[in-house]
Amino acid sequence: NPAGLALVDGRTGQVTARVPLPGALRHLQLAAPGGPVMVPDEDSGALLTVALPAGTVLTRVPIDHSPHDATAIPDGTIAVTDEPGKALVLVRDSQVVHRFTGLAQPGGLATVGDLIAVIDVHDHTLAVYDPARLTRTAQVPARDGPTHLIADRHGRLLVVDTGGNRLRTFTVVPQLRQVDSVPLPGTPYGIAYDPTRNRLWVTLTARNQVGFDLTGASPREITRLPTVGQPNTVAEDPDTGRVFVASRADGTLQLIDPPI
Repeated sequence: NPAGLALVDGRTGQVTARVPLPGALRHLQLAAPGGPVMVPDEDSGALLTVALPAGTVLTRVPIDHSPHDATAIPDGTIAVTDEPGKALVLVRDSQVVHRFTGLAQPGGLATVGDLIAVIDVHDHTLAVYDPARLTRTAQVPARDGPTHLIADRHGRLLVVDTGGNRLRTFTVVPQLRQVDSVPLPGTPYGIAYDPTRNRLWVTLTARNQVGFDLTGASPREITRLPTVGQPNTVAEDPDTGRVFVASRADGTLQLIDPPI
């Protein structure tokens, strides 16, 4: 099938529009609540922003190599990991304004306050960058095989250690350091956060899906929900609590209303 972005009604699960893309992608993030959505098109080497719900392509910014993931900073800057280019790229006003180089294989990234946290999949590290000062402020080991991360409303970073089968928690202030580690057998991979309910969702690609409550000092498992096969990606609706799971195996999108 040709590459494209499918826009789905979160209430009904119906596809409302399809946006043709020049190439394939693996990750999507919203630039702000309600959109636009940031589309790192790996094959064409460009970052696209797409309006919601219209599906209009608003901008297309060349990233030189192959953009892997993107996240928005409060000031409007977009940070993009360029995996084969071994760089963290800053985009502002549809222009590349800076490249942090020296990364081995940048993967998942997230915004925490005004800072950017990045996983280096090759070096198994977690680093934090200050886009205002254009500096890397800290870097620590992230253990056996980190892939993706997300920031919660407490300013913590939740890191999926896929190789180590663990969920690791890091603080950023006063210094970047690991403060907790929870065993998570079953090859954890996808991660999403519901700030309204303070709830974390982590997919187990070899089993099913796990939900965590984040009100305490340590993530606490509260439920396990069956999912589609190979659930690589998860998202949530903070208004309704509905969870969306995408299968890498057959392209199925599953809608779940958690019974909690």
